[in-house]
Amino acid sequence: MKSEMKSLALKTRSRQEMLNLTSVLAETVSETGIRSGLVGIYCQHTTAALFVSEFQSALIDDILEFLGRVVEDGLSYKHNSPEFSDCERRNAASHLRSLLLNHGVVLPVADGKPVLGQFQSVILAELDGPRDRTLEVQVIGE
Repeated sequence: MKSEMKSLALKTRSRQEMLNLTSVLAETVSETGIRSGLVGIYCQHTTAALFVSEFQSALIDDILEFLGRVVEDGLSYKHNSPEFSDCERRNAASHLRSLLLNHGVVLPVADGKPVLGQFQSVILAELDGPRDRTLEVQVIGE
C-alpha cells in the first residue's frame, strides 16, 4: 500500500465563488501513480468548503443564492462585533455558510482516476475571498 500527500495552493478572486477542482484533483491523483484506492481532499479553512455537485453555471448561481438566503449577510452576528470578537473581517456569515457544506471529500480511485458520476464535480466554495487557500490531498492505494 502506498500513500502520498500533496498540497494544492489556490488564489480565489471573489468574495464568493465556486471553483471546479475536478481536473486538478484528477491530475494530482495521476501524479502519484496510484491506480486503485482512495483520495481525500481537505480544506484547511473555516470560511471555505468542499462538496460534490454538478458544476453548471445556473446551478452554481442557485447554490450561492441559497447560501445567502439561509445565512443572511448584515445581521448582528456576535463574531462581527468588536465587543465579542477580535475578527476584523466581519465574516460571520461566511463561517456559518461553511458549516452547511463540508471541509473534506473522499472518493474512490479506479484506473488512476477519482471516481465521480457523470455530472459530478469536486467544488471549492470560497465564502470569504479573495484569499490564498491551501487544500491537502491524500491518495492511498496501489
